Amino acid sequence: MSADDWIAVRLTAELASLATLLLMLVGTPLAWWLARTRSAAKPLVASIVALPLVLPPSVLGFYLLVTMGPHGPVGQFTTWLGLGRLPFTFPGLVVASVLYSLPFVVQPLQQAFEAVPARALEAAATLRAGPWDRFVTIALPLARPGFVTAGVLGFAHTVGEFGVVLMIGGNIPGQTRVLSVALYEHVEATDFAAAHRLAAGMVAFALLVLLTLHIANRRRAAQVDGVEAGT
Repeated sequence: MSADDWIAVRLTAELASLATLLLMLVGTPLAWWLARTRSAAKPLVASIVALPLVLPPSVLGFYLLVTMGPHGPVGQFTTWLGLGRLPFTFPGLVVASVLYSLPFVVQPLQQAFEAVPARALEAAATLRAGPWDRFVTIALPLARPGFVTAGVLGFAHTVGEFGVVLMIGGNIPGQTRVLSVALYEHVEATDFAAAHRLAAGMVAFALLVLLTLHIANRRRAAQVDGVEAGT
């Protein structure tokens, strides 16, 4: 691969790593709330989180571009803070990736938390364990495979995203030119040899992701069955 392609690989890895970290920080409390709440607002919040699953990436990218642009509320706020505007910058890519990949992290975590046996939490409560203790000592260990699934999905989805990153980041070498955009650029230039190399690498990465998810799901099922049998 060319030096520019290796830069795109590095930039993509940095983007996916940072976005996944932020997704786990934001998605964990949100998923726990969705899994345990009885609030009437739950359907609305869950629907908003799931919107990127049904919205075309170009639609989400367009509204993010408008919102973060010079006349948008986010753009005006970041300009007022002296941070400049987010479109066509790496931070803008991070924000867009977090929003677009949010359901791929929240939904696996929510399912993992919902699978935590209520009897285990109730037993801990009878031993005077507070809500935070029950979450840390009971829920988190039992939901660990769900965190693996969420992290892998969030990372992989960020690596493979094209529409949103192109709308928000454009194609600036060394700043916003990620793998999916580099592949599109090679195809446009009819450089199919370079396109094949990038595409083959992404196919291998996708296969590794699916294998990891399969193993994580098997372990989660076995762990939940063991806990339920013990209680």
